[in-house]
Amino acid sequence: MSSADITGILDNSRELDRLRKEQEEVLLEINKMHKKLQSTPEVVEKPGDNSLSRLKMLYTQAKELSESEVNISTQLLGQLDTLMPSGTPGQHRRRIAEGEQKKKRMKADSDITRPSPSLRNLLDSLANLKGEQVAARVRQEEAEKEEWVIVKVIHFDKETRVFEVLDEEPGDDEESSEQKQYKLPMSHIIPFPKRTDLTNAQEFPPGKHVLAVYPGTTALYKATVVQTRKVYNTNYFVHKHKSK
Repeated sequence: MSSADITGILDNSRELDRLRKEQEEVLLEINKMHKKLQSTPEVVEKPGDNSLSRLKMLYTQAKELSESEVNISTQLLGQLDTLMPSGTPGQHRRRIAEGEQKKKRMKADSDITRPSPSLRNLLDSLANLKGEQVAARVRQEEAEKEEWVIVKVIHFDKETRVFEVLDEEPGDDEESSEQKQYKLPMSHIIPFPKRTDLTNAQEFPPGKHVLAVYPGTTALYKATVVQTRKVYNTNYFVHKHKSK
């Protein structure tokens, strides 16, 4: 084993550490963007907003870093294999075959970004919403634009990050009297605070854009807070936005 071999392994190990740290930073930014879109989904409708394009850029960067990590890991495996004591020709061929299989598996997995601990926690919390009511942005059949309604979460796929939800309130006419199911991305879902712990619910100051519930329905409308609540179990006063 030469000093050059050791230097090469150490250099690749340091590069691997750097790539993983950079991935953590990028995935933290992705997590922040998801939280921003969940708390203020209307921001993407504002002229000049680049939230979605920035999110796409971050995912592209995370994918490139993940692919670089696979390449460096493959190099390290090759360097370590060359330093290991050689066995019989049959053992050597088996090691080569196993190494090729590992490379193929790693290449197949390279398109899947490994989530950071904070992102894993977020995905776990979203998966725990099964059976809970949430606000969802949906497009009804033959409707010109999307609308916000209250739905029940049936399932959340942590791999595809897609929600399956059920609109439990049937339509007014006979044709739409059945409950409807939707598959929606994370950006179209806003969880509600737990009813058992409203004291920790987010406070909305005057001027804050929110979604309010039409009394007696599951329909939501965009509004602006006019007067904040005085205690946690009272209502806000809001002003409804005019439909465009």
